[in-house]
Amino acid sequence: MLNQRLQQKLLQKLSPQQILLMKLLQIPSMALEQRIKQEIEENPVLEIDDEYDQEKESENDDFDDPNKDSNDDQRSNDVDINDYLSDDDVPSYRLNAGNTSASDEHKEIPMVADTGFHESLLTQLDLKEFPSQKRIIGTTIIGNLDEAGYLQRDLNAMIDDLAFTQSVTTNLEEIEFMLKVVQSFEPAGVAARSLQECLILQLKRLDISPSVKLAIIILDRCFEDFTKKHYDKIMKRTHSEEDDLRDAINEILKLNPKPGSAFSPSTAGNQYVIPDFIVDNKDGILELTLNQRNMPELKLSRTYTDMLETYGENKHRKEKNDSQRDAVIFIKQKIDSARWFIEAIKQRQDTLYVTMSAIMDYQQKYFLEGDETLLRPMILKDIAERVGLDISTISRVANSKYVQTPFGTFLLKSFFSESIQNDQGEEISTREIKKILADCIVAEDKSKPLTDEELTAILKQKGYPIARRTVAKYREQLNIAVARLRKVM
Repeated sequence: MLNQRLQQKLLQKLSPQQILLMKLLQIPSMALEQRIKQEIEENPVLEIDDEYDQEKESENDDFDDPNKDSNDDQRSNDVDINDYLSDDDVPSYRLNAGNTSASDEHKEIPMVADTGFHESLLTQLDLKEFPSQKRIIGTTIIGNLDEAGYLQRDLNAMIDDLAFTQSVTTNLEEIEFMLKVVQSFEPAGVAARSLQECLILQLKRLDISPSVKLAIIILDRCFEDFTKKHYDKIMKRTHSEEDDLRDAINEILKLNPKPGSAFSPSTAGNQYVIPDFIVDNKDGILELTLNQRNMPELKLSRTYTDMLETYGENKHRKEKNDSQRDAVIFIKQKIDSARWFIEAIKQRQDTLYVTMSAIMDYQQKYFLEGDETLLRPMILKDIAERVGLDISTISRVANSKYVQTPFGTFLLKSFFSESIQNDQGEEISTREIKKILADCIVAEDKSKPLTDEELTAILKQKGYPIARRTVAKYREQLNIAVARLRKVM
């Protein structure tokens, strides 16, 4: 049975400004530049200021309630534009979002334009004189190579692909012939179907020597033992001496396991890290600045504010119509959106600066000396309590942000770590344990690398009583292999 009743509920509802701010907080500076350009394209009222006035606004503009029903403007006969216009001309500096200083230079990062991996192979195929069918097969093989240069498609499946997509009737023998042709192209090892085949193809391109011959035998007959570094088994199966095995392994280590990566611009052209924060040490005093290069300076378009002025004059002369009223409602909404966006950018910069300042103060010893063992245990809650913000806000700030220090550029969230107690009961950061663990592995004898049990014993001697499984977990987080795979002859 349907009925109607009144019910009161207490709900938390995010305003459009809050949602916008949360989205802007979690993107890095490089993505923020693209986000600003997107907003400029979508909102005609928002534009880039080419001549930025250094004078800053003394008072913030008031904003309308974002939860106000937009239908109220449509139900009213007149639109109140007093919040948008005044008798005096609005100074341009009140419509700006200052992101950089006048001394900052706007520099574009040059991108390398190079021939792609697949295009290079197609060019080499064009230099060969083949009938049209073989050329189509070769083009299909090249099209099925991944960015690393490997052929991931089964040859039998390619027979069906050619029949359905190219109307080419072929057989396995013809495809294998064209595969060998493509494998003869540069770079060496391309179009291999496995890592084993890729390495062997590269070795066959080298000058034949005893070490190269032994390396081919090792990869052909003892590949699994080689990947597991069972050198004793390899010497027995190949009837080789230790010195000969060492020379053969050195030949293998010179090879490229991903031949396609050397040609692919997608893997070599976009590996840039743009720091969001810059920390400098000025004679023992830490200085923090936000990296605001290539950040457009925003303002409201004078064209649309002039439209509102014209409407205001027509309003006093009572010369208004529905089309003018609809136009000014549209402009009003766009101005609101532009002002909210400018304000969100300002709040984002303020939040980033306050949060990073708290992190810099919390880890002051590290930022002064650069010694990772000086890092204090720090979690999101510690910074949230210092700045008076929610933990989720701190998490958004730390996400995908980089800080440039005198000791290098680091991911901001890498400074957050849990704490453990040493043998003296002091709280220390897990980052300190990882640093000591990495130093021990770097200094180890590579012919007899340290096992996890031996690393655990060393850490206990240094005053860090942690379990072996914890050492294994930290080692995996550092992307360090087990002792057997670290062994070098």
